[in-house]
Amino acid sequence: MRIAVIGGGPGGLYFAASAKRLDPRREITVWERNAADDTFGFGVVFSDETLDGIAAADPVVAAALEERFARWTDIDVHHRGVVRTSGGHGFAAIGRERLLGLLQRRCRDLGVELRFSTPAPDADELARAHDLVVAADGVRSATRAKYADVFRPSLDERACRYMWLAADRALEAFAFVVVETRFGPVQVHAYPFSADRSTVIVELPESTWRAAGLAGTAARDLPPGRSDEAGVAWCAELLGDFLDGASLLTNNSRWLRFTTVRNATWRHGNVVLLGDAAHTAHFSIGSGTKLAMEDALALAAALGPAPGADAPDGPGASDVAAALDRYEAERRPVVESTQRAAQASLEWFEDIEHSVGKEPEQFAFALLTRSRRVTYDNLRLRDPGYADALDRWYRARHPDRSEAPAPPLFQPFPLRDLVLRNRVVAAPIALDRAEDGVPGVAELLHLGGKALGGAGLVLTGRTAVSPEGRLTAACPGLYTDEQVAAWRRITDAVHEHSAAAIGVQLDHSGRKGPRGDRHEPGEAELRALAEDFAAAAARADAAGFDVLEVQAGHGFLLSGFLSPLTNRRTDRYGGDLAGRLRFPLAVITAVRAAWPARKPLLARISAVDWAPGGTTPDDAVRIAGAFAEHGVDVVDVSSGEVVAHERPAFGRGYQTPFADRIRAATGVPTIAVGGISTYDDANSTLLAGRADLIGLGRAHLHDPAWTLHAAAALGHTGPGAPWPAIHAAGSAPPPAATRPHPTARPAAAGPVHRSTGR
Repeated sequence: MRIAVIGGGPGGLYFAASAKRLDPRREITVWERNAADDTFGFGVVFSDETLDGIAAADPVVAAALEERFARWTDIDVHHRGVVRTSGGHGFAAIGRERLLGLLQRRCRDLGVELRFSTPAPDADELARAHDLVVAADGVRSATRAKYADVFRPSLDERACRYMWLAADRALEAFAFVVVETRFGPVQVHAYPFSADRSTVIVELPESTWRAAGLAGTAARDLPPGRSDEAGVAWCAELLGDFLDGASLLTNNSRWLRFTTVRNATWRHGNVVLLGDAAHTAHFSIGSGTKLAMEDALALAAALGPAPGADAPDGPGASDVAAALDRYEAERRPVVESTQRAAQASLEWFEDIEHSVGKEPEQFAFALLTRSRRVTYDNLRLRDPGYADALDRWYRARHPDRSEAPAPPLFQPFPLRDLVLRNRVVAAPIALDRAEDGVPGVAELLHLGGKALGGAGLVLTGRTAVSPEGRLTAACPGLYTDEQVAAWRRITDAVHEHSAAAIGVQLDHSGRKGPRGDRHEPGEAELRALAEDFAAAAARADAAGFDVLEVQAGHGFLLSGFLSPLTNRRTDRYGGDLAGRLRFPLAVITAVRAAWPARKPLLARISAVDWAPGGTTPDDAVRIAGAFAEHGVDVVDVSSGEVVAHERPAFGRGYQTPFADRIRAATGVPTIAVGGISTYDDANSTLLAGRADLIGLGRAHLHDPAWTLHAAAALGHTGPGAPWPAIHAAGSAPPPAATRPHPTARPAAAGPVHRSTGR
């Protein structure tokens, strides 16, 4: 089998060595345009899982790595003159130059032909002359560009600027440093990679970079290999205290912007992408080299070991195609999972200016858990002392009234004259089972089940303020006395049999209703619509609801005004955001006047539309702030469903960053909706200050008693989750219940050495 490898980085070299080791008869040639001793960057980080895979596949490489690794277990977060340390993390790093050197030696020892300072021939030529072509030619892959119509790449260049540097001393821990300058925040990612060197990556938002005057020096044409000395000097002065006498070292160091690479497919005939050519993950989770070397292992394994003596001499095209299918089928889910974590981490750092105002304890925890791969439970296993200190800090700021301190999820939450017993909200779910707008048994069972299950607040699904405002004929409403009486039976039952508060979500279908986009209400009709909302609010009070939520998201009436994609009006209710806010604010004002002052008012918004030209996170902050000024107490943060759109591929709980940003920028309490399913997720979200309340939708459909089960799993027996009298006998698990809870973690004898997401 003849194999051509384009690119002599860690991924290409390690694949060549692995494939040759599995079958020494393979003729493998690596082309690298740079010299053997040319390298850019400094240290690279490995997780213990990757090292375990390398050790199993090639003990020789594993032993060579082990001799040269710098290892550490702590993460230090430097913020506003305070350092918070989390221990028990297993890290290993090595200089990139050393890594390349040992992989080159391994390839030569195994008989791989290495051609340095030699650009690879054209990919078509290589594909004709070889059984397999591995394109490991980096983030700017020429091979990927050549076959772009097949690979269909997506290249997402981000706005932040970063510079890759080193310091001439070894740090004792992985350090995140945040420096707040008069131009804006700057963050540093630093870690040791040898006995006397550390990687130092300086990253800052585009706005900070320009305000500091760094754009001018970066604009100069620099020859290959030269560094931006003015930028380096600026970094050295900024980090003087942190460097403590150490000097910054350069290697082609200049301001860059990170590009996230994705491809629809990684293979084309007998050509396959590997490493950064196929995918990238932001350096804040340190997975670029790790992913490339794991790709190398997987591709070599997919090709298989040497065949038996009676096997044919060479592979057929179908054998190679099948191997490439296996490779991508195995690796793509792993890579996409890593990219989701990297995207969350990348965006957290891009928006760091919205988090720097948090207290050092909360800031550090938010940073450590930014990718959601690390959670409160993970950190407690790794460093119980750190978790205990975090608990003490949180409880001092959120004191409950019980003798035993409650976990964050079971801290009470005051809202005007109402105090929610815990932070769990049963999110609005439309049932569409009403007759003539009158709720019945379906609503009673649904809401009663969530209340008996321990939620602090249960919310009805969309409830129309008028007959014309119903989305379907089966929507419930609050526009007749019969409806008020029916709702009263439900609220009375919830209050009698549970400790939950109950709220109603008022809604008008707007453009989603039968009249749709064809109707644009005039001034008089808008006043009447606001009066409908106010009348429904008064009826909600008569119906016994404790909380009222106005639906201003998901493309319904008020959302239709807020989004520039749906509001095409040319009068004073359209145009810029101030105009688009005018009618929703009129409704909020009317509702607040009709709703008792002692009772809390919520509003749900779609923070972004997930479509070009739609509502942005900055818009969401302004909308939430304006709502709060007009009497809204809590913003229920959702996203999308305003226009047809593709849901983001960034993973579960993607609304949470918007809830965090709104909360940080406006001070308005928020509900994080969607994506939170485990107790650990919920506690981590609250501890990190990303939201004040946890909205559960599908999790409650799966388990109506989610809150009570959370209390049992977390050992909470206080007032945050009182068992309803009719369920009291179930407050202790039956003797035969021996199955571990899905969130249970195995016992550990010492620190759990797992990647923290870097």
